[in-house]
Amino acid sequence: MNQMQPAPAPGAKPATLKSPIRKRVKRLGKRLTRWMASFQARQSLVPDTPFIGNEHFPFLKEFEDRWQEIEAEAREILKFREAIPAFQEISPDQYRIATAKNWRTFILYGFGLRLERNCRQAPVTAEILSRVPMIQTAWFSILAPGYHIPAHTGVTKGIVRAHLGLIIPQEREKCRIRVGDEIRAWAAGKVIVLDDTYEHEVWNETDEERVILLFDFDRPMRWPARMVTQLFIRAMKFTAFYKEPKKNIADFEDRFEAATRRADQILESMSERK
Repeated sequence: MNQMQPAPAPGAKPATLKSPIRKRVKRLGKRLTRWMASFQARQSLVPDTPFIGNEHFPFLKEFEDRWQEIEAEAREILKFREAIPAFQEISPDQYRIATAKNWRTFILYGFGLRLERNCRQAPVTAEILSRVPMIQTAWFSILAPGYHIPAHTGVTKGIVRAHLGLIIPQEREKCRIRVGDEIRAWAAGKVIVLDDTYEHEVWNETDEERVILLFDFDRPMRWPARMVTQLFIRAMKFTAFYKEPKKNIADFEDRFEAATRRADQILESMSERK
């Protein structure tokens, strides 16, 4: 396995992001996504609003019906918390909004690809996610007490994002998300759907950890916009924005699998001594 590069100081821009070519590609990408957003909004079959009603996505009901099974799997994964990577360790582009170990991510799907080894750690969750039409990404999002994710925007309006509340602080009104000019607090067992191309930010102003299942899927749109979005996502797979996280995810899958294997070996050894 390749050695991971030393992590930069919290909030510092990683050296790999300072390449002039990468900066030019990022600027071009931003101009392209602004044009696309206007087109995708006109072609959308669901409201172009910060939060979108769950009634537009019937498949979300299964997540709310079975949320306790999903929560139980998340709690098992959290037993190996130190092997769960911080968001910026997976995607260095997120260095501004994720610092230290304040926002950990256990990824199940990335850019439409199912991570088989991680999915084996949460088989019920993975099974339910497999029925989401055109799923793109999915992960357990673990936010530390007292952390604030600064305002930022997503990449494309061709994708919408769902949050399923799993482990929510008791003072839930202090653990909330702003999307555009609307603010909502998470609730255990409830799904909220949002358009992350609106500026959004998150606060956990409690002394408890917050855990949700976050997943992205294609926005329902007329076929011209669907085709444009698919081409855009394919093009992204040739950039460092995709290639770097893909490699890092594989490394952290190895680490997490090794951590659970060690735990199993310890338990087996202890049982043999009895």
